[in-house]
Amino acid sequence: MTERPPVLSVRGLSVRFLVPGSGPVAAVTDAHFDVVPGECLALIGESGCGKSVLASALLGLLPANAQTAGRALLGDLDLLAADERTLARTVRGRRIGLIPQSPAAHLTPVRTIRSQMEETVAELTGVRGRTALRAAAEKAADRAAFPADHLDRHPHELSGGLAQRAATALALVGDAPLLLADEPTTGLDRDLVDHTVDELRRHVDAPDDGTGEGRALLMITHDLAAAERIADRVAVMYAGRIVELTEANAFFGTPGPRHPYSRGLLNALPDRTFTPIPGMPPELGALPDGCAFAPRCDNATARCTTLPPLTETVACHHPLPAEALEDARA
Repeated sequence: MTERPPVLSVRGLSVRFLVPGSGPVAAVTDAHFDVVPGECLALIGESGCGKSVLASALLGLLPANAQTAGRALLGDLDLLAADERTLARTVRGRRIGLIPQSPAAHLTPVRTIRSQMEETVAELTGVRGRTALRAAAEKAADRAAFPADHLDRHPHELSGGLAQRAATALALVGDAPLLLADEPTTGLDRDLVDHTVDELRRHVDAPDDGTGEGRALLMITHDLAAAERIADRVAVMYAGRIVELTEANAFFGTPGPRHPYSRGLLNALPDRTFTPIPGMPPELGALPDGCAFAPRCDNATARCTTLPPLTETVACHHPLPAEALEDARA
């Protein structure tokens, strides 16, 4: 962790989808966070809470019916205001490396992995010459534990886990200041999960290359074990809002999460109490005026009909006190 300016600074980021015949769908609402050099921020939450939409907004990959508000500063560039030419030529791959949620859909189906790897290496690193490109592509593949004897295969010949590793290798090629990893461990066994997150950690921890920017990682994941292994801080999303933002060692250890939803996520793990959160998340097109988690929360009161702001680390009218958490673990 450093005192340098953040690699990414998000303020008031909101995304609405305009759906014909119905009202707007509030996919992301008023997100605030920074990711600083040398840091991994893990963004967690149930499916449909807005994590991947937030990532798509940062890269300008939202569909035409999306409306965005707020700011997302990558250095001095506001990603939400940047035009497609700027994003395509100076941001994607160069300043932000993306490990996509659906890697098979992002790989060109009619070209081998080797040809895609060599093209990416040539474009992002300037390596030239057949022999040098071949060696650089194999080195890039090795970073993501992608087997060299599969490089000459096409995407449809790969398993889901191999496609995931290929996408990870491509994202790492440019050594971008910000790596955005959307479910980077999907389809991987535990050993490969550990290898992948360790490689992502090495990317973040690499010494400054002279640009002065440093590197950072925003990792979107359902894999809380992977998040615990790699993250410096954790941001928890629920129904499009960040409801808790805290240090990872406090979140996974002592004193633990303070938001009831965050506690529920941890308690649902097999190595914890294996207790599911009751009920279902609300529809993003029909969010309540108050706390969206209140219908599923044992601590809800009439006060929860008003929206709790994110103060300090948690957005909740009834956060569990740190002392109570420590007593519960004693």
